[in-house]
Amino acid sequence: MAKSTKEHLEDTFNDLGTEELKRFKNKLCDRKKGAGIRKAQIEKVADAIDLADLMVRTFTSTGAVPAAIEILEAVGCNEQAAELKENAGHGLPVAQPHQDVVDYGAGQGQKVEGQGQKVELTLSDDWHKQLHVVLCSQQFKDKIIRQNGQEIYEVKEKKVRKRLALLINNIDFDEKAMTRRGADTDEKNMEWLLKELDYQVVKHKNLSAKEMEKAVKDFARREEHAQSDSTFVVIMSHGKRDAILGVHYSTSDPSDTFLVDNIYRSLNTENCPGLRDKPKVILIQACRGGESGRMWASDGEPEEPEGIEGDDFVHKEKDFISLMSCTPDTKSYRHVENGTFYVQNVVDVLMNHAHEDHIEELFRKVIRRFDSTDMMGSYRQMACKDRASLPKLFYLFPGL
Repeated sequence: MAKSTKEHLEDTFNDLGTEELKRFKNKLCDRKKGAGIRKAQIEKVADAIDLADLMVRTFTSTGAVPAAIEILEAVGCNEQAAELKENAGHGLPVAQPHQDVVDYGAGQGQKVEGQGQKVELTLSDDWHKQLHVVLCSQQFKDKIIRQNGQEIYEVKEKKVRKRLALLINNIDFDEKAMTRRGADTDEKNMEWLLKELDYQVVKHKNLSAKEMEKAVKDFARREEHAQSDSTFVVIMSHGKRDAILGVHYSTSDPSDTFLVDNIYRSLNTENCPGLRDKPKVILIQACRGGESGRMWASDGEPEEPEGIEGDDFVHKEKDFISLMSCTPDTKSYRHVENGTFYVQNVVDVLMNHAHEDHIEELFRKVIRRFDSTDMMGSYRQMACKDRASLPKLFYLFPGL
C-alpha cells in the first residue's frame, strides 16, 4: 500500500540531524513565501510524527509536501528535499500565500477584511492537476454490501449509468461591491471533484433568481436521471437564511432571491420521478445571515404528521441530504484567491475519504474540520447538515 503524505514527511524528518531539524523548525516560523507556523505550535512538537502532523494540518495533505520541500531546500537539506520530491511526487504545487478573508452580510455589500490575520487552511493552486480522488477497491465495495445488504443505496455499474450534477456559481453581481472574489476557484475545484466522482456537470454562472429556478427545473426534467443512481446539486452565491441571492439583488431592490425550498420541490418524487428512491445531495455555499458565528442558531422542530400514509403512497420528499456552508443566521467566509473554506473542506474530505465512508460520515468529517479553532483563526463558521432524509447509507464507491 502506498505511503500517505504524513508517512513520507515522517521518514524525511527522521533522516534530519538535530541541527538540521532545528533549522527547519526555525524556517517554518519565519516563512516569507506563504503561510508560516506560530512559534508556540513549533514548541509543542516532540518528534518527527508531531512535525509531520502539524505540516499536514497547516498546509493540508495536498500542500504539505511542496511546503516541506521548499523549506528543506532553503535550509540546505537538498538531498532530503530531492528524496522527498521523488518519493512523494514530483512537481506538486507549492502552498499559496494566505490573503485576506472576506465575507458579505446578506447581500448588504458590507465587506469584512481579514486585516492580515493568518488563516491556516488552503488548497494550493492547481493541486487537482496532480491528484485524483482515492479510488475504492472492489473488495471494499463487496464487503460493505455483504455486511449491510439492504441498508445501502444501489450504485449502478459505471458502464451503464448516467450521473448528472448541477453546478450554479454566482460571482459577478450588479452591485460591484458584491463580487465574490475567489469563487472562480471554488467552481474549478468543485467541478473537478464532481467529474472525478463520475458525474457529468451541468454548469451555469451568474444567474438571476428566475434563471436559477429555471435551471433547477430543467435539470430535474433531464431524462438521464432514469439511468442514474444519484445526483448532486451545488449552488454558490450570496444568501439569506432561507434564500440564495440572484445577481440582480441590490440593497435598493432586494427582490432577486431564490428560495432554497424550490430545490427540494423541483427534485422531489412528484416533480422528478427519475430520481425516486435515489440519493440527492445538496451543497449550498452561501451566507445565511449576518451574525459572526459565535452565536449558534438551531433548526426548527419538524411538524408532526397529520396521519399515516398507506402502502400505495410514496413520500413526496425523501432521499435528500444537504450540507450548508454555515448555520442559520451566520456568515460563510471566503478566501479571496483560494475560494471558500467550505468548498476547500468538502473537496479535500471527499477526495481522500469517499472511497471508504458513506455520505453522512463524509459530511461529519467536513463539519469536524470547522470545529478546529486553528483552521480559521478568530473567524467562526460551522457547516451543518439540513433536511436529511436518507433512509439508507449512500456510498459513492469512486472508480467503480
